[in-house]
This record gives sequence, C-alpha cells and structure tokens, in this order.
Amino acid sequence: MSSPRARKRFGQHFLEPAWVVRLVDLVAPNPDDTFVEIGPGRGALTARLAPRVAHLICVEIDRDLAAALAASMPPHVSMVTADVLDTDLGGLVAHDRRPARVIGNLPYNVSSPILFQILGAAAEGRTFRDATVMLQKEVAERLAATPGSREYGALAVQASLIADIDIILTLPPGAFRPPPKVTSSVVRLRFRPPCVDVGEVATFRRLVRGVFLHRRKTILNGLASMGPSLGRAPAEVVAAAGIDPRKRPEALTLEEFARLSRAVL
Repeated sequence: MSSPRARKRFGQHFLEPAWVVRLVDLVAPNPDDTFVEIGPGRGALTARLAPRVAHLICVEIDRDLAAALAASMPPHVSMVTADVLDTDLGGLVAHDRRPARVIGNLPYNVSSPILFQILGAAAEGRTFRDATVMLQKEVAERLAATPGSREYGALAVQASLIADIDIILTLPPGAFRPPPKVTSSVVRLRFRPPCVDVGEVATFRRLVRGVFLHRRKTILNGLASMGPSLGRAPAEVVAAAGIDPRKRPEALTLEEFARLSRAVL
C-alpha cells in the first residue's frame, strides 16, 4: 500500500530520514520518557523515537495518516486523531508521575497558536519538561528573540517567562518532501517556573498581546489603545511601573513587562 499523500490544507511536509536521525539524537530520549508528538504524519519520527521511550502519544489531524500509523506502531504508542488546537495536551499525560516531553514538526500555517497551546499546557515545567519543535525559520527567530530586536514580540515575551529557548538546528527546504518554500529551524524550549513575578498571568498575557498590536507606538499610547479593558489610566500604570513612557514595546525587557502587569492590578 502506498503512503498517503501530503495534504496542502494541513500544511504537511514530511522530514527526510537522515534529518529524522539527527533530530532524534538531538532530543536524546530516555527509556523512561513519555513524549507527546504533534503531527506525526507518516511516522518517520515516530518510528525512530518509539523504541527509545516508555510511552509515545501522537496527535494527528489527518485521519488517513492516523489510521495507517496506528496500525503499524507497537502498543506503547497511542494515537489521538484530533486537531491539536482542540486537544487538552496536559490531559494526555495527566497520569504521568514525572513531566512529559513534546516533539513535533508543526504545521507552519498554525505554528504560533500551537506554540501558545504548548506554553499553556506546560504548567511551568510541571506537566511538560521540554518541547522540541520544527518551525519556519522566521517564527523560530521570533520565539527566541531578545528585547530591541526586530523579531521581538508577544511570542518571545510570553515564552521567555517560563522557558529557556534555543535554536538548535536549521534545515533547508530539501530536508522535506514535498519541499516547503521556506527554511526551517528546530527550537528547544526548556520549561521552568516563571523567572519574574508578573502578578496575574492572565493580565500579563492580555497586556503583552495588547501592546504589541501597536508596536510602532510608545508604550503609553499602546496601553491607551487597549481602552477600558486595562482597568487603570495608562499614565498611572506606566508611572507605577517606573518605565519611560516614550519607550516602544519592542524595547521593554521581560522584567519591565512584569512591572507593568503588576501595576495594572
């Protein structure tokens, strides 16, 4: 039986075997690890990873690929046929005694929402120990960006609160079949408790996303653009946080965003 063809609507690009070997070696799985694999596709990564771990849970949106993979994998590989954005990732490993790990070649058209999903499920390292994910190079650079850089934005700020982030591998389009039109990078996130006190996490996330919608404005004007949802006068928030109101969002450090968040409360 021939392998199911890649489906454009799912953003499917399958990794070539030589790169699969390299990626699994970089991940360094342990025999007692539990992994959640996002988008296993035809199972090239799954087949290489399965013999080296205790439990592997695969989340695949494509029913044909999921059925073919389920039929060929050993019993300790579980298949969840679902959209990862509708899946409770933490619930998949709720009974594990130690934090699980995430791996995946993420569909590039929805990679940012999936990253936010992973960050939310990580529970500051209590649910997931780390995540190693394949991304479009530009998204990887945004994820790992530092204050003051062009790529720095809401994704980098929120991720850096609970994760140490490294780009560990860059792959050319020819590493996939069919080749995408972009260069790809593998990013490793190591989850941990927050490195600063942001007060209420929901407020912090709302504030960060809100001001980066207006990244060309000053932080004062960016906060003003959020309207009544801020709960306090923008000038009061900026003054209480001790931040220069002329600064732009991309120039603020995580600590400064944390001070803004606490000042809102």
